[in-house]
Amino acid sequence: MKKPVSIDVFNDKDFPVSLVRSMIIKGTGVDVEELKEKPIIAIVNSQTDYNPGHMHLKTIAERVKEGVHAGGGIPFEINVPAPCDGVTLGHIGMKFVLAQRDLIADMVETHVRSMRFDGMVMIASCDKIIPGMLLAAARLDLATTFITGGPGSAQIRFKAGMKDSVDHKSYTDILDKLDTATCATCGACEIMGTANTFQCMTEALGLSLPGSANVPGFHSEKLLFARNAGKRVVEMVEEELTASKIITEKAIENAIMIDLAIGGSTNATLHLPALAYEIGMELPLELFNKYNQQIPTLCSIAPNGPHGVMDLFVAGGVPGVMKRLSGDLNMDELNITGQTIGEIAEAAVINNEEVIPPKEKPHLDQGGTAFLKGNLAPEGCVVKQSAVADDLKIFSGPVRICESEKECLQAIAEKTIQEGEVVVIRNEGPKGGPGMPEMLAATMGLELAGYTKVAMITDGRFSGATAGPCVGHISPEAADKGPIGILKNGDIVDINIPERSLNVQLSDDEIAERLKNYTPRTPEIPPGYMKRYAKYVSSATKGAVLL
Repeated sequence: MKKPVSIDVFNDKDFPVSLVRSMIIKGTGVDVEELKEKPIIAIVNSQTDYNPGHMHLKTIAERVKEGVHAGGGIPFEINVPAPCDGVTLGHIGMKFVLAQRDLIADMVETHVRSMRFDGMVMIASCDKIIPGMLLAAARLDLATTFITGGPGSAQIRFKAGMKDSVDHKSYTDILDKLDTATCATCGACEIMGTANTFQCMTEALGLSLPGSANVPGFHSEKLLFARNAGKRVVEMVEEELTASKIITEKAIENAIMIDLAIGGSTNATLHLPALAYEIGMELPLELFNKYNQQIPTLCSIAPNGPHGVMDLFVAGGVPGVMKRLSGDLNMDELNITGQTIGEIAEAAVINNEEVIPPKEKPHLDQGGTAFLKGNLAPEGCVVKQSAVADDLKIFSGPVRICESEKECLQAIAEKTIQEGEVVVIRNEGPKGGPGMPEMLAATMGLELAGYTKVAMITDGRFSGATAGPCVGHISPEAADKGPIGILKNGDIVDINIPERSLNVQLSDDEIAERLKNYTPRTPEIPPGYMKRYAKYVSSATKGAVLL
């Protein structure tokens, strides 16, 4: 069998160095003679006991290893961190989460390069881990498969008062609302947040077995897919089917279209440009606007509507969505099976047209994410328009400045925010946070406090769970002397999602004068990695990549 990379470890021409390497490896208890003949596969696992999205991945990894052995390869498991945005909500820990995406990519890349693996199976569930592994897959260009941890179930599904909805907006009782956000099982939070968005993206890009991404984490079918992912990667090594033949410009375009159709997280506008950067492609965020006119928000998955990701699984999963978008997708792109996207879409079965409706009868007429620009965001910003009520898509109001999320949470607690205001949370961008923390605690705080007509704009980011007129990723950020840094209490901000604009009612001369006299706040950065991160990280509109 082919050993395109690991031959470096067992090349007898390197004698006596190769003998020393073999002597070291003997300590693992593996048959070195077998290793000399078979491809060596890295099982890249993000198992952790600390969050439900990843707590079950050890079991999945064991099935992957079985599949690798069955396929004729030798598996070795390696591990990476699994940060959870939910655990870090509302405190300093959130500043370190996005930064781990690039750490994970670097760890996988450097370790796999050093240990000379022939292929990889990536196992992950959540927000920054799947994107980090995608970046590493693009860099390494090996035979690579993904097996996602799948969605979990929300606690509301186990309550007698469930109203055929997992969306918190469907409930008035506070305990019911909380149960829509409470994880009852292993697997990623059931809404179409960043975790499930990027589980779907692995299929959209062609890197997961068709139909595997949305299988719940506790479902037996997930184990079968795990075994098959292990078998398949060995075949891919033999076929020389590597990541560069799958992760192409057209595959990334497919991912954008599927993201818009499922109402995916705005964090896709961070991670897909970062992936594009790895393959030498520039991905301007205007592409999201190009495609959101062509691709509707097909599915009504929370926070866009009542359904959960488990409903998407039952209805036909990502292949079902592909079937609905057959006239739009780049159908010749490859999946790891060797099939084209067109072949997968043709074979897909849709079991519930309410969850995956025809394109002519979508949940919403336009795709989920919109890219805005204006004098307040010269480089742009993003909003999850599918989760904004129609009467709030055009919003004007006076500014209420919060210099951090912490300050905003305090204002919510003290009830000093007024209906009709535009809350501005700044100094939370990639450099200014640093780390571009998620503002979900602030948006949840506004809702739980009973506010109904408050908008929020930030140079930080939002969760895929965020609903309402919440505009994030404002670039340039305050730390880069962006106009968001010179806003004052009482300035009038205009958010116009239909016109894709974000402006402050100030003249160009006034903006220029304020910027001339503006000195960005110096963030408090602990010693270590984040100092390097803040120094080298790019803007949000470029994917917050390290340059």
